[in-house]
Amino acid sequence: MSCHPSGAPARRRLCLLFTAAVAAPAYAAAEAPPLPAGPDILVIAQKQSQTIENAPSSRATVDAATLARTVNAFNVEDSVKYLPGLIVRKRHIGDTQAPLATRTSGLGASARSLIYADGALLSALIGNNNTSASPRWSLVSPQEIARIDVLYGPFSAAYPGNSLGAVVNITTRLPDKLEATLASGFSAQTFDQYGTHRTLPSWQIGGTLGARFGPLAIFLSEDHVASKSQPLSYVTVNQPAGSSTAGTPVTGAFAGVNRTGQPIQLLGASGFEHQVQDHLKFKAALDLTPSVRLTYVGGLFLNDTAAHAQSYLRDAGGTPVYVGALNIAGRAYAVAPGAFSGGVYTYDERHWSHALSASGNGGSFDWQLIGTLYDFAHDVQRTPTAALTGASQSGGGGNTTRLDGTGWRTADARGAWKSDGAGTHILSAGAHYDRFEIDSNRYTTALWRHGPDGALNLQSQGKTRTVAVWAQDAWRLTPAVTLTIGGRQEWWKAYDGRNFSASPAISRDQPTRSDARFSPKASLAWVAAPGWTARLSFGQAWRFPTVGELYQIVTTPIAAVPNPDLRPERARSEELAIEHRDGQGLLRLSLFNESVKDALLSQTGPLNGTATLATFVQNVDRTRVRGIELAADRHDVVRNVDVSGSVTYADGTTRKDNAFPDAVGKLLPQVPHWKASLVTTWRPAEPLSLTAAARFSSRLWGTLNNADVVGNTWQGFYKYFVVDLRARYALNDHLTASLGVDNVNNDKYFLFHPFPQRSFVAELGWKL
Repeated sequence: MSCHPSGAPARRRLCLLFTAAVAAPAYAAAEAPPLPAGPDILVIAQKQSQTIENAPSSRATVDAATLARTVNAFNVEDSVKYLPGLIVRKRHIGDTQAPLATRTSGLGASARSLIYADGALLSALIGNNNTSASPRWSLVSPQEIARIDVLYGPFSAAYPGNSLGAVVNITTRLPDKLEATLASGFSAQTFDQYGTHRTLPSWQIGGTLGARFGPLAIFLSEDHVASKSQPLSYVTVNQPAGSSTAGTPVTGAFAGVNRTGQPIQLLGASGFEHQVQDHLKFKAALDLTPSVRLTYVGGLFLNDTAAHAQSYLRDAGGTPVYVGALNIAGRAYAVAPGAFSGGVYTYDERHWSHALSASGNGGSFDWQLIGTLYDFAHDVQRTPTAALTGASQSGGGGNTTRLDGTGWRTADARGAWKSDGAGTHILSAGAHYDRFEIDSNRYTTALWRHGPDGALNLQSQGKTRTVAVWAQDAWRLTPAVTLTIGGRQEWWKAYDGRNFSASPAISRDQPTRSDARFSPKASLAWVAAPGWTARLSFGQAWRFPTVGELYQIVTTPIAAVPNPDLRPERARSEELAIEHRDGQGLLRLSLFNESVKDALLSQTGPLNGTATLATFVQNVDRTRVRGIELAADRHDVVRNVDVSGSVTYADGTTRKDNAFPDAVGKLLPQVPHWKASLVTTWRPAEPLSLTAAARFSSRLWGTLNNADVVGNTWQGFYKYFVVDLRARYALNDHLTASLGVDNVNNDKYFLFHPFPQRSFVAELGWKL
């Protein structure tokens, strides 16, 4: 790779990141680094959980102290944005649709990764998309994080096939004495694009209170966020070929091109979200005996969102125009009622989560029982269907969509037995149960903002259930060689599927389905020299279809019932990782390969055996991703300077697709060739830290056949290079202050949606 000054800017940026990452070692290791010492926190079963799972996977880790120094974190998902190979599609502060992309899967594949908080599932495996199936990050606040561990690849039998991308384990804390904290933050984004020029503020305030009473530890937290977002959508119309004098003349539109390169007019912006969110958490841990602990974690998430639209169009009198037969620059356009109203909506959400666990250790044997529940107790979206008539955007009919009753529950029993003090055998085993349910009902309403529900016009319902057992043995063949062999047997069932649509007419009860699959795992690790480890890993993973994929209704271009016969996707993954650890940090070099048969992807293809093309979830015969990753984390590169970073190259293509041959050989959606990150922190004096961080991605694609040739436009996927700054100062033992800038270089890019531009951040924290 050439870093000559005459090279392309994006290439020069990538070279700089790569050079810095090579110079400094890495966020990954065979074993996670120890937790920071201190008398004031108690971490919930982290060491025990790692012992039971004994995952033979490459790992990236970040702890609370590092996060406080390096990340402008309003939301918990900010905490992983610099970790190797990951992209979090967070569109704005408080975004509830922030899926995780890994080194082998894109932003539309939320079911190909797993996110847990203290063993409770945050991944919404009710779908495989970047909207309703995005992880429920909001149930964790940044103030309660102790550490985050990311495991790469499906190499541990302890996790289901959804681990084929990555597993994110968030560990939170409990107090060991009386403690209290307060944190407040302010952010202001300056957004300037097309006809939108706004300063968008966001506020955050949170607090925690905890104490220990002998064997009982209690922790309470509350986090409140109020935010205003940039537009998430633009309203566009295709430009007709010929000129015309028909229609009402209007001004204010912007000429552009869509993602396929066709000329368009941009008429306005929509999806300006104003959110008010609250997250409340209660945790309690009771030590029944010195070796047995009972823990309960309960969370409540409240979300009140209202989105509005902005028209750039003005008639001769200067009045905003939203709909009608219009004439723009000598061409006639018909703007439909839904053009602007599609980006106007409200959300009212109240979600509960519960987790109850018991854990223990007896020297050579560790065990854990955990049950979790996540409930969409109240989840209502309201949208207008009538044309907007003015700035109020408040009248007329619409739809009400209710997801009340949607959710999931899980149960796990697992244990690990060590054969002797040398750990010749560490045998882990467990059993798992989960049930996911989607209950989506859409009704007409005469008054879309506050009117009562009318007639049912769209319905998707269904459940899936999985029962699994697994076992894994880490066998130390010699002091330097460890062989880990495991397997996971899963029994899956989809049932109670129901679909209804008033127009076009669909009414069908879906058949019950069941399947059983086995996933073998194997890993061979060799400690070549003190601090040096080489590991060769293999894992097969079966990812079963989610209820959202099975029961998706397609209503255009013709009426069609969902396909309940989708096959599970089978992934076979391999990785060769060479890792080095010394007193100053880590270095990892990974070669990885993933081949997926019957990949579940949304694509355009023949609908129900007809010649009509539509876009919906289908099984793609085979995809493959192979690549290389270098990850590094080095402390005191020079005195008081810490550097971490990663560079990931991935070549992900469709290898076989009988339904859509044009996709063969093309890059997979949202899996770019290059991803990189670099974080540098200087600690000139003990109370002060100064951080500069950068994230880079090469060009992404949004379609399987890469027909979206224009990336930097609405609905396109572009490259980005984002630089963030953060300064943190400890005023005394109780007060800290931070200033930062996200996207200081003001890169204006699209990942389907326009992403945040330059944002200024200020934070103030207090602890008892």
